[in-house]
Amino acid sequence: MAAPLPAEHEPDRPAPRGTRVDVAIRGIRLLDAPVSRRAGAGPSDDGHVLLDGVGAAVPLNPRSPYSVRGGRLLLDGADTGMGVETVARPRFYDLATADGTPYEQIARLHSDRVLATTVVQTCARYDERERCRFCAIEESLAQGSTVAVKSPAQIAEVARAAHDLDGVTQMVMTTGTSRGRDRGATHLARCVRAVKEVLPDLPVQVQCEPPGDLASIADLKQAGADSIGIHVESLDDDVRLRWMPGKGSVPMDEYRAAWREAVRVFGWNQVSTYVLVGLGEDPDELVAGCEELIAMGVYPFVVPFRPLAGTLATDVDGVPAPPHELVYDVTTRVAAALRRAGMHGADQAAGCAACGACSALGACGEQGASA
Repeated sequence: MAAPLPAEHEPDRPAPRGTRVDVAIRGIRLLDAPVSRRAGAGPSDDGHVLLDGVGAAVPLNPRSPYSVRGGRLLLDGADTGMGVETVARPRFYDLATADGTPYEQIARLHSDRVLATTVVQTCARYDERERCRFCAIEESLAQGSTVAVKSPAQIAEVARAAHDLDGVTQMVMTTGTSRGRDRGATHLARCVRAVKEVLPDLPVQVQCEPPGDLASIADLKQAGADSIGIHVESLDDDVRLRWMPGKGSVPMDEYRAAWREAVRVFGWNQVSTYVLVGLGEDPDELVAGCEELIAMGVYPFVVPFRPLAGTLATDVDGVPAPPHELVYDVTTRVAAALRRAGMHGADQAAGCAACGACSALGACGEQGASA
């Protein structure tokens, strides 16, 4: 049974507890967002802000009913009661490597304290027949805002600068999928090892597809990774094949085996997976699947699907953002399941769940929040 919305909720004016969900879908009209992303491997076309002091990555939408004035979040001109502060441009963005590569092209600030990089910005599945329809990983490369392959030395150099100049407290490393059996895990391990040599205490999360050889998971841990994300996006096979024809061909049993091994190696609640709301999956089945993940010790990082320029879903399919009511319902129920299990994103050493900026799980009660 779907969780009911608060009695005061109206579709065009969400209740205070649903504001964070609504902002995640409809975005904010921001004239200036010093820290933002266009295209790329994860949720992008976003601006990074603090909502009542909590990091949030929200769509930059010139047609959004939400705006900012005097540090307050407004809905159709009315004060929502929520404060807004944009994340300042980090100082490490002004630096470059000896060969002239801007640090910003090697790693980016996410939220206000997370350093993130896609170590390989190409994907073996980016051909239109295999490509994930919500992904724009190679668009930022085409735009010249990043480089195809970041070397371990480059990443370590930028990580040290971001830590020393801007106080980053964790790092996320993801990768496009390679054609090798490791699916990109080997280069991730090299990059983690290089960062840990210069910043041994900086928590690092790695993100990749299930490697063909599960021993690669232990290799990532041995290299120094503190947590891992193995992202499935949908738990429904029909949805997976429709939205991710290449990645969806990897059987769910292979994902489950990888999650189990990752929990064994990294520990309970140090493994996560993205789950996108709005791909057409039955909401009750989606929540049940998230509960299965939680029982395995895997944190389901529930995020609304975003229509992004440069993706097939937007440019070809014209798929809209999911309705507020659907995202609120699923996110609230998954947050309750996480709370019952005592599983909190803040307890992860590093990564998307530890940051939380792209999801509204915290606002929906994952840690008792009430945004």
